[in-house]
Amino acid sequence: MILEKTLALIVRATDWSETSRIATLWTRDFGKVRVLAKGGRRLKSNFETALDLLSVCSIVFIRKSSGGLDLLTEARMAEQFPRLRENLPALYAGYYVAELLSEWTQDYDPHPNLFDAALGALRDFGNAGPRLGVRLATFELTAIHELGYRPILEACADCGSPVEDDARLAFGSAIGGVLCPACQPRHHERVSLGRDTLRLMRELGRSPDAWRETPVDGTRDLRRLLGQYVTYLMGRPPRLLPYLATLS
Repeated sequence: MILEKTLALIVRATDWSETSRIATLWTRDFGKVRVLAKGGRRLKSNFETALDLLSVCSIVFIRKSSGGLDLLTEARMAEQFPRLRENLPALYAGYYVAELLSEWTQDYDPHPNLFDAALGALRDFGNAGPRLGVRLATFELTAIHELGYRPILEACADCGSPVEDDARLAFGSAIGGVLCPACQPRHHERVSLGRDTLRLMRELGRSPDAWRETPVDGTRDLRRLLGQYVTYLMGRPPRLLPYLATLS
């Protein structure tokens, strides 16, 4: 057994017994880990309130070498996001981030950039106002890139020909990129792709801070496109996705 220390975001927690809890943690150093917190439901424990969903905590856990749940021995609160509780769309966006990290990643597959992106998004959601949709899209694109599904946006993903921004374009989820008019009939998993949406997708992919300044024309269409792409990659629709449909 190996004793490990790291910073973790709580992305799922369920009661396991009268006194203990099972939690899924997204950690900066180890990726996703699943732990048993013995005594985690007691009022006075080593975990205080650190196992609340979307809390960030400093943890100590024993990594089991033979599989099964790791054993959480200590969790101390490091950060919370109280503004999410004051804004229901922002809270749903936070839960969506937690769902993607919990359900779309493999155990012990660390992505420090994705961990930092998740915390940055949770800090921003409560203050993003009308830019909440484009801020969430920025996180989705970061997750897509980090997990190895970076979309092809500068040329047709099928034939490789350069794409004209004013052409009748589409995005193919199965092929992972833009489709020119000639190639579209061969791909059933596609959605239309407008000029503003393509521009926004390119800019957000280049800079994680572009959401603060870039014009948000095309945000709703981009959110719809990314929702369909994530659904295809996960093999099922994320449960929180319908709650985000009204984001502009």
